[in-house]
Amino acid sequence: MQQQNNYQLVDMSPWPIITGTNMFLLLTSVVLYIHSVENGLVFIFCNIISLLLCMFVWWRDVIREGTYLGKHTLEVQKSLAYGMLLFILSEVCFFVAFFWGFFHSSMSPTIEIGSVWPPENLVGFNPWLIPLLNTVILLSSGATITWAHHEIIGGNLKNALLALESTIGLAILFTLLQIYEYVEANFNIMDGIYGTTFFMATGFHGFHVFIGTIILSVMLLRLYNYHFTREHHFGFEAGAWYWHFVDVVWLFLYVSIYWWGAI
Repeated sequence: MQQQNNYQLVDMSPWPIITGTNMFLLLTSVVLYIHSVENGLVFIFCNIISLLLCMFVWWRDVIREGTYLGKHTLEVQKSLAYGMLLFILSEVCFFVAFFWGFFHSSMSPTIEIGSVWPPENLVGFNPWLIPLLNTVILLSSGATITWAHHEIIGGNLKNALLALESTIGLAILFTLLQIYEYVEANFNIMDGIYGTTFFMATGFHGFHVFIGTIILSVMLLRLYNYHFTREHHFGFEAGAWYWHFVDVVWLFLYVSIYWWGAI
């Protein structure tokens, strides 16, 4: 059924409020786990599963509207683009708060931490080992997703699939290396201001990489099912914009926290 006008009246859906509630419960579970509350990890796992289910059914409805019901006209796609850009802008403001806290503490370290940064008796990560490798991996993933975009525009499905699969593989490798880095760290989030700023900034970035990997995986499934054409592939473009944002944030994290902050 073709859309009768250029704009879309969104159907009523329970998923936004359910997803928002689930996000609040997930954050609460993380706080409980940090404070060593019994079964805190179980609560986190259950909330992640519930969140993934909410994302699945919500995206399913949006995909039906755009791909099968013809409701995503050019005007609707333009509105979606504005919404995605504003969302990314809000994420920029989110990370600015962490960078602000880091630079405030690192450029004027207090006497309680020895008036030096990093604090005395605390050894940070070598920026030329895993952090540098992760930088190369994430920048490479930015190149491969751009390659996938160009192949979609050119109508080459085979190369687009290969490029997007490569991007997802690099994203998973990045996440595994960051988990290994966390396991091998000789400090944790409760080790003063250094541990707090480090794990809050890099941890939330890792969470964004996780969400971005899910988004790109959904785009890969849609690409396999021929949902995208040369002219109509905004879902993929939105995922690519988000991934490039993740790349840029990591560059700032690497330069400021891993390199400058460890000198």
